[in-house]
Parts: sequence; structure tokens; C-alpha cells
Amino acid sequence: MQYTYNPTEKWLRARFLPSLMLGDNRSAITASERHIALSRRAACDGAVLLKNNGILPLRKGAKIAVFGNAQIDYVKGGGGSGDVHSPYVRNVYEGLKMKEGKAEVFDSLSLFYMDTVLSAYKNEGKPGRLTEPKVPAELMRAASEFTDTAVITICRHSGEGYDKSADCGYFELEPEEKEMVADVLANFAHVIVLLNTGAVMDTSWFANEEKVEAALMLWQGGMEGGLAAADMLVGDDAPSGKLADTCAASLADYPSTASFHESEDYVKYTEDIFVGYRYFETIPGRKNSVVYPFGYGLTYTTFKISDIFVSASDKRIFVSADVKNTGARAGKEVVQVYYSAPKGKISKEKIALAAFAKTPTIEPGKSATVTMYFDIADMASYDDAGDVKKNAYVLEAGDYKIMVGTSVRDTVCAYKYNVAETRITKKCKSYCAPKNLGERLTADGTYREMPARRTAQKSFAPEYHNEYKPRETIEDVIELYDVAEGRATLDEFISQMCDADLSSVLIGKRSTGVCNCGTMGGIFKYRIPAIATADGPAGLRLHTNRGVRTTAFPIATAIACSFNTALAEEIGAAAALECKENNLQIWLAPALNIHRNPLCGRNFEYYSEDPLVSGKMAAAMVRGIQAQRVVATPKHLAANNKETNRLDSDSVMSERALREIYLRGFEICVKESSPKLIMTSYNLINGVRASECGELITGILRGEWGYEGAVTTDWSNHAEHYKEVKAGGDVRMPYDECRLREPYEAGLISRDEMAACTKRLLEMILWVE
Repeated sequence: MQYTYNPTEKWLRARFLPSLMLGDNRSAITASERHIALSRRAACDGAVLLKNNGILPLRKGAKIAVFGNAQIDYVKGGGGSGDVHSPYVRNVYEGLKMKEGKAEVFDSLSLFYMDTVLSAYKNEGKPGRLTEPKVPAELMRAASEFTDTAVITICRHSGEGYDKSADCGYFELEPEEKEMVADVLANFAHVIVLLNTGAVMDTSWFANEEKVEAALMLWQGGMEGGLAAADMLVGDDAPSGKLADTCAASLADYPSTASFHESEDYVKYTEDIFVGYRYFETIPGRKNSVVYPFGYGLTYTTFKISDIFVSASDKRIFVSADVKNTGARAGKEVVQVYYSAPKGKISKEKIALAAFAKTPTIEPGKSATVTMYFDIADMASYDDAGDVKKNAYVLEAGDYKIMVGTSVRDTVCAYKYNVAETRITKKCKSYCAPKNLGERLTADGTYREMPARRTAQKSFAPEYHNEYKPRETIEDVIELYDVAEGRATLDEFISQMCDADLSSVLIGKRSTGVCNCGTMGGIFKYRIPAIATADGPAGLRLHTNRGVRTTAFPIATAIACSFNTALAEEIGAAAALECKENNLQIWLAPALNIHRNPLCGRNFEYYSEDPLVSGKMAAAMVRGIQAQRVVATPKHLAANNKETNRLDSDSVMSERALREIYLRGFEICVKESSPKLIMTSYNLINGVRASECGELITGILRGEWGYEGAVTTDWSNHAEHYKEVKAGGDVRMPYDECRLREPYEAGLISRDEMAACTKRLLEMILWVE
């Protein structure tokens, strides 16, 4: 077929890499004022006000003395592939100085910390991990004479590839921080605490301390996080987040802590489904371990929820409620819907989140109505033990209480949905069963023995049956453009490819343009364009040597705490536009693994301890990304909840825990947003590498959920490529030499299996503009 060049053709950016700006009047949209303003707004929306006796917002002209390295050493986000290189990072001190006239900072103290931090940087100190200095007595005295109000700042940093130690002081205050806090409490009558962290940490030290009159969980708020903090302190904006994780009194209170570092080779998820609030609200005697519960968060005004209406159809529960601002300032509220299942043969959590909605900004005296719904089948439990019906989702008989409120502990029972007879909502096959978990926690706090199993992975027949025979000679090459423009079918295109060409499609290719993560496709004899990838998820991440600085948004934890899916969608769209402007077609985001334990080094990239929040936020992000015709890549499928030895560690858990907790968010994301690409995780799941697990990829992801997109590996894993192809994995990243020839010649994989993967990957490429 003859090809005539057309300058407006498909894949223009992928092939020619033109620098076409997408902003107004041909201006750059990357790190634009609009996107930076969005980042700043999001930082406030996700910040959680844990405590406030009325000191916040500060009265106009209030004098404050700011303590702690974190006012200078502000951590915008975590390290590793999630670290976004932005044009600048605004710290708390800089933000407060921009509020002169609204608040007055004792500069001498802040400049002391500035000198300390900059000196530490020069001596190879790592941002977010500096030792707190002792404030000289004379400076402390001068600060207390300047004002009776102090602001304590605490920061934490973590990153990809390592976990936190239970003894290192990440969760608890370090000795130097404790000394600083004690000095402040001894010298100031009014104290405000700011926590700049990527995961929950100890809040018990200020919860009942009378002198600490306010505490604000800033999380890691992106490049404008310091200015957003100042916005909230002076009342130019207000925190409106709710906790997406439970704040417990100690690290030991989380059930997974004791065995988190038991071995580098495996992690046993013996707490089963009882993760986060499911543990604390269910297990006898654990409620008192909670300092601030899931869903909790204050703001600068008060709200009243009324006129709650709940109804049921054959398949869904519908909830609506009126929310009135009864205070004196504008603000937002999050209405949360929970259900409590009846006791039955299957051990269950006492309470679980079913739906949520965030109001728009409501002015004083005004009201807004929120509406929500969820499927009745969402309340079913997966029975992997055969207590009612083995390998099925079961809705046991009894009353299901539907509760509405503003946190897991602040609800009213608004409705009871009665199931007259136990029913099966979905029958499944046994997939990814554990071999040696040993035991699992039950609702009464006892452990149930898990017998050892010896189950082999199921085999899956190829999903692709090519009706065309491979051509031995090709006189007239069919190009992918011919498929895109309707002159040939994709099956015809694939049929012309020799076995070596098929296998070549299934490996990553070298980077182009500013891309530094590699490309997919890139077979130029067939004019398959090289589709470029880029890291995330807190913004577009490019290597510093590319010379492009991008918008650093707040971390996923902060976005989750906003409980604002519209905001997540807006951020997804903004980041996708920055990808598109820089000729990048695939954004490796969002990440939605579960916050199983505060020690996980990568929690900042993930949303929540709750799979519903994780799935809803990820789905919103995907919708925003793909609305710009950029491929979204939810990751890491699945159970990547520990970074130590992540390439070879085995996540050992029950089928029920896998399905209800660790896969549920991915299921929601797939069904509500149809991502074009999904990334598997490094780790093993019950003895099988995730990227080689046909039961996970073909059995559950494609077979049960109906996923039609492509699947990629994480970068440079330890798996065998031919096993990934057999499992249904479509591309191995990054650039690598092909390792499929010998397995193919040995009969370990077939042409149909390679063709099926090729077709899915090419369908994704054809979707890209």
C-alpha cells in the first residue's frame, strides 16, 4: 500500500516530537500558573484539621514563632519514581512571609533554622531527614518575648525501594524532636502543630496536650505546600480533608507491625481483611488504641446533616442528605455512608465504607444536597473457606444497617436493608490461593488455622485465534496507519508479522525526546510508533537532565483525604496535559496499593487503608487522564505493600483478603474508568510472581472484571518473559533484549499467545492520538 505523508496525521507527537504548546496563546501548560494554583488548592482540600480550640485561623496580625526544620526543609513528596522535579518548592516560612499583614513571623528564629538546614544540605544532609537542632537559650527567650504563640513543624521523608524501620523514629518523634517540643511547651502558652508527612505518624503526643490548641496534618502538599499551609493558618483557605487512614496511638497497635520486618523473603498477611479501621472498629479491645478515627477531620466551620433519605432497588442502595453550614465561615463537608453486616457464618468486619460525597463550598447559613449510591452486592463477603458457599460472594441473611455520618465513629443508622435468605451474589473460581499462610485473624480476635494447600496455577488458553496464516514473503507491507485509517484490520496487520517481529513488539524500546522511562511499540518497518512513558503519580516526573520542570501536585494520600473525586479527576487531566505537551503518551499513574502499615516506604504514592477510597480516587484520576487521550496506568497489581526486597518478596494472604482488600480498589478502577494499561507488581503473591500469574491477570482481571486493556510489567523485574506472556502480560519493560526465542522454539509459548499480547498492545497504541 502506498503511503502519502500528511502533517496532521495520527501519532504526530509520537513520531516527530514537535514542541507544540497547549496553553493559552501558545503558552506552555507545563508548570503553568493554572496548574500550580490547582496544586495549591488541592493541598488545602486534602489537609486534615485534627484539633482546633478556635486558635485557627489566626487572628489578623497574630505574632507567631515557628519551630522545626520542616518550616524550611519542607517535603513536597516522596522519593524515587514518584519524585517530581518542579520549578521550585515553597516552604512554610516562605508561605508565611507572603502573608505579611495577616501574620507576623519571628524572623530571627526562622533564619536560625534556615542556616541550620542549608548548612546540613552542604554537608550532604538529606532533605526531610535532618536532625532537629537545639535552639539557643537566648533565642528561645527572645522568641517567647515576641509572642506567646508557637508553631511546631515536623516533617518526614520516605521513598521507593526501602521501608521505614520500627526503631528509626519515622512514626514516633525522634529524641531531638521530643526535646524541641518540650522546650516549646515550656515557653509558650499557645501551640499549633503542623505535620508534613507522607503517611500517618504518632499523634498521641498532642491529642490530649492542652497547650497544643490546634494540629494540622499537611501531608506532603506538592510544590506550593508551604504556601497552602500559610493559606490555612491565616484563613485565606480552609482545610477540608478527612482521614483516609486511622491514626493509632502507637506503631505496635497496627496488627501488621509485629511481622512487618519478620523476613525479607515473605510477608504473611495474617490480619486478613482486618486492615485499618476494619481492625480497630471490629476486634474486641482495639477501639481504645485509636487517637483519630478513619474519616475524621475538622474545618473552620460547623455543619449539620439532616433529611437523610435512604431507599433500595433490586440492585442498589440510594442515599441523599442535606448538609447545612451552621457556622460563621464558608467550608466543605464530606458525607460518608457505611454499612454494618449481620453476624453469620462468615467472619466479618463490624463496619465498612460504602459510599462518600464531598459538598461544594457552602456559605454560612446555606445548604447543599449530596446523593450517593452503591450496589447491594458490595456488602457481600467472599467465602474462601466454604463456611456458606466456597469461592463465592455471599450475602448472608439478616439486617444490613446503613449508617450516615462524618467519620467511622460519627454516624447514625438511617436504614436497615433486610436479606430474608442468604444468597450468592457471584460464583468464582479459586484463584491465587495461599499454600502456607498458617492462620488468619477473625472478628472475635482469635486466629483460625489455615491448612496448607498444594495447588498448581491454572492454565489459560490463548485468547487470540488468528484466521490468517503468517506470510512467508511480504511484497506490500501493511502499516499500522492502514489499520488506523480503516484500510486493513488489526488481524490482517498481525498476520503478516513473523514470529520474531511479534516477540519484538512485546518488549520495551529506548526512550525518545524527553522521555526517560522507555517506549512501547517502536517497530518502524510496520510504522508502529514508539509510544513514550513517564513516571508519576504526583505529577509528571522527568529526569532532571531533560531540562523540563513540571507541576508537583500533593501526594496521593493527601488527594485521598480530600474525598473529592472531582479534584482527583482535575489533577489527572492537568498532569495528562503536561504529558501530552511534552510528547509523552503513557503516564504511569495512579498507584493504589493499600496502606497496610505506616512502615511501607511508598505509602505516599498510594491513597488509603480503605479499598473503596483507593478505587474511587484512582478511577477519577484515570478518567481525567484519559479524557486528554493519554494512557493511564493503574499500578501495582497487586499486594505491593512493602518495599524491602520488593522484587522477590512473597505476599502470603488468603484469597478473601486478596479480593476484598488488595484487589478491590483495582476492580473499582477497572469497572468505573476502563484504563488502557495496568502495571503488575514486582512481588510474588502466594508463591507466584504477579507478572507471571495467569490466575490474577487472565482469571480475575480479564475473566471476572472484563478488563480489555493491556498489561505491562514494572521496570526490570525478576520474572521470566515467556511466563508473563502465557499469563496474559503484554509488554515487558523497560528496553531489553528479547528473551522469547528459545522458549518459543522449545514449545513453551505459542504464536497465538504472542499474537494475543501483540493485539492488546496495538489496540492501546491505536487508541492514542
